[in-house]
Amino acid sequence: MRPKGSSASSTPDIANRKMFSVAALGLLTAATVVTSLRTLPMMAQEELTMFFYIGFAALLFLIPAGLVSAELGSAFSERTGGVYTWVGEAFTPKVGFVAIWLQWIECIVWYPTELGFAAAAVAYAVGDNTIAQNTYYIGGFCILAYLLATLIALTGTRFLVKVAQFGFLVGIVFPCLILIILAVWWVVSGNPIGWETLTDPEVAVRRDGYDHPRWFPHINGLGAIAFLGGILLAFAGVEAQATHVSELRDTRRGYPAVIAIAAVISILVFTLGALSIAAILPYKEISVETGLFTAYERAFGQLLGIQWPVQALSWLIGYGALSGALAWLAGPSRGLLATAQDGMLPPWFQRENRVGVQKNILLAQFVVVAAISSIYILMDNVSTAFVLISVMAISLYIIMYIMMFAAVIRLRITQPGLPRSFRIPGGLPGVCIVAGIGLISVVFALVVSFFPPEQLTIKNPVTYVALNLGGIAIAITVPLLIFYFHNPSWRGEGGHQQQSFSDIDE
Repeated sequence: MRPKGSSASSTPDIANRKMFSVAALGLLTAATVVTSLRTLPMMAQEELTMFFYIGFAALLFLIPAGLVSAELGSAFSERTGGVYTWVGEAFTPKVGFVAIWLQWIECIVWYPTELGFAAAAVAYAVGDNTIAQNTYYIGGFCILAYLLATLIALTGTRFLVKVAQFGFLVGIVFPCLILIILAVWWVVSGNPIGWETLTDPEVAVRRDGYDHPRWFPHINGLGAIAFLGGILLAFAGVEAQATHVSELRDTRRGYPAVIAIAAVISILVFTLGALSIAAILPYKEISVETGLFTAYERAFGQLLGIQWPVQALSWLIGYGALSGALAWLAGPSRGLLATAQDGMLPPWFQRENRVGVQKNILLAQFVVVAAISSIYILMDNVSTAFVLISVMAISLYIIMYIMMFAAVIRLRITQPGLPRSFRIPGGLPGVCIVAGIGLISVVFALVVSFFPPEQLTIKNPVTYVALNLGGIAIAITVPLLIFYFHNPSWRGEGGHQQQSFSDIDE
C-alpha cells in the first residue's frame, strides 16, 4: 500500500494492490526477462559456444543482478519506485532520477525492436513472410500494436498481469517446448545434427582431420565478441518488476523467490531453445531474423510432411512478443510516476486514471514509441534499423545497471542497519564480490558495444559508434536538465520518497 500522503486519485488502485502471489510475480518477472523468442537464433548462431556466452551472462550478470535486486527490493519493499528509490537512497535523488529515466527510456527504445519481431511472426502466421522486410508494414504494425498494449495497460494492473502471464505461457513457453520436442525427435530420427556438420572456423575447430564444434569462442578481436552485450542484455529485466514488490502478499520473503523463479525459467528457455535451433538447422541457414521460423518449417516438413503448425505457432509467438512488451509497460513507468510525485516532473505526469494507472506517462510513452517506430519506415533495410535501435537500448540499460550495482555496495556501507529480509551472504565483502562481478560484466559489455559485431553487416561503423555515443549523451543530459529546471511546486501529494530522501532539491 502507499505510504501516508498518497493522492486521492490513487485510492482506487488499492484494490489492485497486495494481489500478487510469489508464483504470479515470478512469472511476470520471467516475462520481462524472456520477452520473446527472438534472441534464440542469435544464440544458436554460436552453436555450442552458446554455452560459454549463456554461462557468462547467467553467472556474471543474471545471478548478481538477481541477488542485488532481491536485497534492494526486500529493503524497500513498502515503497514503489524501483531503481529510483534504490539508487536515490544510495546516492542522491538526482542520480536516482537518472537511473529510472535510463531504464524507462531504454524500454522506449526497445519496444520497436520487440514489436518488429512480433510483426515478422504475424507475417509468417498469415503465410506471407516477404512482408516481414517491408518497412512500412513493420513500422505501422509497431505503432498499432503498441497502441493496443497501452489501452490494455490503462485498464489496470490486474488485467495487464493476466494478459502478460497468459502470453508468456502460450506465446513463449509453449512454442519453446514444441521446438525442444521437435529437436529431440529430429535427433532420435537420425537426421543430420547441425553442429556435427560445422566447417566454419568461427564455430568449429579441426582436429585429427575432422571438424569439431567449438566449446570456447574463437576470439580474434573485440569485434568477434561485441554481440556479447546483446546476449548479456537478453537476460536483463530481472529488476524491472521491483516496483510491484510492495504488492506481494509476503513482501519481504517473497521477492527473493520471485527472482529465483525468473532466473531458472530464463536460463532454461534460452539454452534449450537455442540448442534446438542449432540441432535442426545447418550453421549457414541460421538467420538472426528468421531462424526460429525456418527451424519450425524444416522440422515439421521433414518429420511430419506438414507446414500448417508453423503458421499456428507464429500466431502464438507474435502474441508472446506483444505480451512481453506489455509486461514492461507497467514497471518502469510506475517508477517514473514516483519521480513525478516527488516533483521531478511537471504535475501533468502525476495524473492517474480512476484505477490508479499512470495514464499520462503511458500516453507520453506511446507518442515517443510511435516516433521511434517511424525509423523503420524511413530506412530502406529492416535489419539495419533493427540493429541500430538495439544498439541504443543496450548501452542505456548497461549504464543503469552500473548505478544499481554501485548502489547496493554504498547502502551496505552507509545504511548497514537498514532492515533487509534478504541479504547477500558474506557481509560487506560478499556484497562487494557479487556486485563487483556484476559491475565488471556490464562495464565490459558497455566497452564492446562500441565495436560493430562481426556477425552483423553494418556498412558504416562510424554511424554505429556515433549513434551509440549520441544516444547515451542525449539520454543522460535530458534527465539532468529536467532535474536542474524542476520546480519544487511540482511535488504532488502522492510524493513519498521525500520521507527518506534528506533533501530532494540538493
